[in-house]
Amino acid sequence: MSLDRLGPAYQPYALSLFRFITGLLLFQYGIAKIFKFPVLPQFADVPPLIMTAGTLELVLGGALMIGLFTRTAAFILSGQMAVAYFLGHMLKTGEPVFLPLLNGGTPAILFCFACLYLATSGGGPLSVDAAMEKKKGGFRRSGYAQSFDAAE
Repeated sequence: MSLDRLGPAYQPYALSLFRFITGLLLFQYGIAKIFKFPVLPQFADVPPLIMTAGTLELVLGGALMIGLFTRTAAFILSGQMAVAYFLGHMLKTGEPVFLPLLNGGTPAILFCFACLYLATSGGGPLSVDAAMEKKKGGFRRSGYAQSFDAAE
């Protein structure tokens, strides 16, 4: 069996898994910032801006996990992660540190672009969004199939 044939068949389900894991990872940051679980030194006494970020991560990360309003939630989280990188990592010391490896901003950049991808591709077939779309009478395909349809 060729991976060239196997890949496209499972791509929508891989997208759903990617959405779930991205949401789960953001959700855990929200739990740690708001509920202090697990106890982490960097989240012991968080300022209001970080608490707001934690609220977004908790609520919208949960929405991503179940695939509810995926595009909107992912777009907001992508913007939040971009702001987190610039304010919380690159400019943390007052002097700009551009290299993510040195400023600890790699997860923020990765989350930013992961969420940007989800904002453009949608939540996949295993999501609340897909179930609501099916109930309305049609399933809007996401990913490669949709982009090929638009090109025709």
